[in-house]
Amino acid sequence: MDQSAQYRRFRTLLIANRGEIAARVICTAKAMGLRTVAVYSEADRDAMHVAMADEAILLGPARARDSYLNIARVIEAACASGAEAVHPGYGFLSENAGFAQACVESGLVFVGPTAAMMTAMGSKSDAKMLMEKASVPLVPGYHGEAQDEATLAKAADKIGFPVLVKASAGGGGRGMRIVRSAGELAAAVVSARREAKAAFGDDRMLIEKFVKNPRHIEVQIIGDSHGNLLSLFERECTLQRRHQKVIEEAPSPTLDAAQREAVCAAARKAAAAVDYVGAGTIEFVSDGRDVFFIEMNTRLQVEHPVTELITGIDLVEWQLRVAFGEKLPLTQDQIAIKGHAIEARVYAENPHGNFMPSVGRITTWHIPEASDGLRIDAGYRAGDTVSPYYDAMLAKVIAWAPTRDAAIDRLNRGLEEADIRGVVTNIAFLSALVTHPDVRANAIDTGFIERELKNLTPPPAAPGDLELCAGVAAILSRELEAARAEAHSPWQSSGWMPVGRRQRLFTFRAAQGAEYKVSLTYGGGPAKLSIGEREFAFTSSPADDGFDLTLDGIKSRIVAVIEGHELYLRTRNGRFDLHWVDPFGGDDEEQVGEDKIVAPLPGTVVALLAEVGATLERGAPILTLEVMKMEQTLRAPFAGVLKAIKCKVGDIVQEGVELAEMEPVAA
Repeated sequence: MDQSAQYRRFRTLLIANRGEIAARVICTAKAMGLRTVAVYSEADRDAMHVAMADEAILLGPARARDSYLNIARVIEAACASGAEAVHPGYGFLSENAGFAQACVESGLVFVGPTAAMMTAMGSKSDAKMLMEKASVPLVPGYHGEAQDEATLAKAADKIGFPVLVKASAGGGGRGMRIVRSAGELAAAVVSARREAKAAFGDDRMLIEKFVKNPRHIEVQIIGDSHGNLLSLFERECTLQRRHQKVIEEAPSPTLDAAQREAVCAAARKAAAAVDYVGAGTIEFVSDGRDVFFIEMNTRLQVEHPVTELITGIDLVEWQLRVAFGEKLPLTQDQIAIKGHAIEARVYAENPHGNFMPSVGRITTWHIPEASDGLRIDAGYRAGDTVSPYYDAMLAKVIAWAPTRDAAIDRLNRGLEEADIRGVVTNIAFLSALVTHPDVRANAIDTGFIERELKNLTPPPAAPGDLELCAGVAAILSRELEAARAEAHSPWQSSGWMPVGRRQRLFTFRAAQGAEYKVSLTYGGGPAKLSIGEREFAFTSSPADDGFDLTLDGIKSRIVAVIEGHELYLRTRNGRFDLHWVDPFGGDDEEQVGEDKIVAPLPGTVVALLAEVGATLERGAPILTLEVMKMEQTLRAPFAGVLKAIKCKVGDIVQEGVELAEMEPVAA
């Protein structure tokens, strides 16, 4: 097949995406001397990728279907900007064959495979049939055209439960359900279809045997339009939650050299079946003995940086060079593995709240600087707003080192030194995960996080003396800065200080509700802090990214963020949130009654699962919201009667809006 006609040199590139991947592509494109064009929705007017590009064009309203998924509008923006090529990134339209074809028909180079290749490999069902013909090992399953309930039920019975129901056009865990018995199948298919239709516009399903204790192995491949096809070794993405990858590493610590060569050969064989051009990933599942093909992603993956760090290859650069029509710069035997790389995905989500997405304005963004062995791929900065309309990933922290253990240590250090405020993040959860003994020992499978979730999300630790003293020091430092900013403040007069020995009491409330009192004695001698019967001599001085606090001769580096009366502290003991109780009152907070079921975030009501008047057990499903492209089921907070439902399917609701009301069963 002659692929060369579609690929040619260009000077202006439009990036049809947002966030971290748009910023990533812009960086490499600029380094190659290309002019870059960003696109954005109304929700992303002030986004980081918009500021980075040479030019930016508004696509439309915040909803993805009206902006980033609007093919006609993206093509129109490309033509209006003078772009000659389009890079789709990942997600959105990156695996949409219709979009790839529309680019070509509009005279644009699509940085990726042809529409025909996407069609062949983008559908999981079609890809499995193709792989079956190519003798690539498959998980037992059904991937036929018939999609009626009876056919799917018959196929599931034949395969044997448990089975995995998957969206044929899906990815990222969306439209995927584990079904453990025949009685669960119909509801799982309905839910998966609805999620798949919303995310991909395609609700076709396939059914596979659910592999117990599975590991997720994938191989990075890339081909050019001259018939050259390479594999760039494998990644292991076994640490997942709800079928979405959390930690990725390369090479896989599970495979030996022979297994590595076998899985890479299978990946090349799979890609060669469609004469593949561009970057792609062949995904496999392993039961510990055998490796089975599950799907191909015809795009760049979120986790591509770990491959880049162990091979020294810039995959985005290679994508662009392939799109220029060039040959791949290296041959298979010139590519070698060097060291180990591991990546963590930083999300705006609450691990203590069932990982619900968190939205809001980022007030503090402190991420370690990229350095030798540490890489940061980010799509946000301080002042940016995390909206409810898109995926909640903020950044990726990636570490490289000569060995796996050293890479894990470097990654954890990067996570420990990251501070993001204004939204809730999963940073502490990621740190607990990568330092877990079983992760170190590679004694994991894709269900590991769910089994260990309680240990990975312990309740917040109680503040100790160091944290309470740091809280006082942080408040004093801010008050001093504010006083010095006043033109007539006595702090501006050289030598001014209060006369005599004085005392001041600070009261803090921790996340658990416990209150702590710290007494400050100052003036006429060294300042001292008292907590109960314990007394500390203390001093503090400014330092990079925080201050140094010395208690009884022991110096500690403290990071502190104060927002009103809320204090965030990072010490050697971890992260702590304290509320400074206002000595002048005004601390009362409105409490929401437990009988009210409210929207935890802005979203769309997609299903009502119970009827008014029904008697429900605690935890029974009431309704389903679609939030950030994922379905969230709201459940009964206690056993009782569903008194009212105050919404309907299709309603767009804001955070905090009451959706339903329960009342307890009369005793």
